[in-house]
Amino acid sequence: MRRREFLRNTAVAGMGFSLLHTPAQLLAAEKKDKVRLGLIGVGARGLGHLELCLRRSDVEVIAIADPDTDYTIPKARKLIDKAYGASRKVAEYTNGPEDFHNLLKRDDIDAVIIATPWEWHSIQAIAAMKAGKTPAVEVCGAADVQECWELVNTSEETGIQLFGMENVCYRRDVMAVLNMVRQGLFGELTHLQGGYQHDLREVKFNNGKQYYGGGVEFGEKALSEAKWRTNHSVHRNGDLYPTHGLGPVANMININRGNRLITLSSMATKSRGLHKYVVDHGGADHPNAKVEFKLGDLVTTLLKTYNGETIMLSHDTNSPRPYSLNFRVQGTNGLWMDDVQSVYVEGKSKPHTWEKAGQPDEDGSYMNRYDHPLWKRYAADTAGAGHGGMDWFVINSFVESIKRGTPYALDVYDLATWYAITPLSEQSVAEGGALQHIPDFTRGRWMNRKPIFALDEAY
Repeated sequence: MRRREFLRNTAVAGMGFSLLHTPAQLLAAEKKDKVRLGLIGVGARGLGHLELCLRRSDVEVIAIADPDTDYTIPKARKLIDKAYGASRKVAEYTNGPEDFHNLLKRDDIDAVIIATPWEWHSIQAIAAMKAGKTPAVEVCGAADVQECWELVNTSEETGIQLFGMENVCYRRDVMAVLNMVRQGLFGELTHLQGGYQHDLREVKFNNGKQYYGGGVEFGEKALSEAKWRTNHSVHRNGDLYPTHGLGPVANMININRGNRLITLSSMATKSRGLHKYVVDHGGADHPNAKVEFKLGDLVTTLLKTYNGETIMLSHDTNSPRPYSLNFRVQGTNGLWMDDVQSVYVEGKSKPHTWEKAGQPDEDGSYMNRYDHPLWKRYAADTAGAGHGGMDWFVINSFVESIKRGTPYALDVYDLATWYAITPLSEQSVAEGGALQHIPDFTRGRWMNRKPIFALDEAY
């Protein structure tokens, strides 16, 4: 009842300020030549963002905040000293997890990048917007739907944009397929798939291959992600990380810009993978062998859109498997499937036979012919950037939008929609796959908002 009342009340309240705060008003206050930046969280993910920002002449890193003075702050300091030398100091806020508030009080920061444990994302993004700083927020899944509404409401009430840092939207093959879709190669799209299928058992248990430490520990006895990420698998059962699979395909069917997600249904398998990993590596008598992990080994979510497409998402982080985001983009004239790296186009492909998609540097291949203009233009700039270069595009889009005072290609409505999949998926799993209605975080604006992702020369 409380959730229904909340959604009803925010919808009514939205009628008032939706007339005052249109998307065109959610812009930077003025155009800038240089972006003065703070980073909240400089762990494994944040360090990558820091390194890319330090490369740019149009970004000045002013301050960083992270409570880990043993591991992350020294690494960040080393990168900063290498880039800036002794002449420029970057402020450090390391006095516990709440010290980021002091960073936000500074009047010499325009924007912040938030790359912290999931449970902090919305708290810190909301605080940043209220402090007049525009946040770029890393991806995850929300704890509840109310958290998503609070992000939207704060952005609209303050008039400050929020940028969603979904890097897979910028993956080279994904953007080539987006180009294929926009040129009509697959006809009218009918079904899409994506997911997060990534064996994270070593990361969740910190066995020494990814980070220092060993054994099958998590929580306070572990380091880095194993300190916090594994606890989600103990207590939650749903699609905990939907954005890598959903964000890219959402752009292909213009979600929140002429289309929207309306319902979902999720189901989960039994939970076996993490317990087996503990027993195999720590023994049946290890204390963690007694932990009852709630997260099913494979969670499958089926979504329906207003325009009639279906989307299937899969979440699998506890099984032995190669990495895959399980993409499939299917239309009335053919399809692309990521795992087999192939396409089929009716009238062009040999009937009932896959064609290899090829590589961007392979003359005549699909990936070469449809390589996205942004990748053609900026491929050299992505050298050395994380995740095959797509991390460069995330930072570039964020920075260029602030400099120009233009809307973000991935905005607060997108992030709220993606974040909401997690709590709705959890609810559906708990109710045996029951259908859940996905809120319209745009409050009807999706009908008139136009697609902008990857249609600008910079983002």
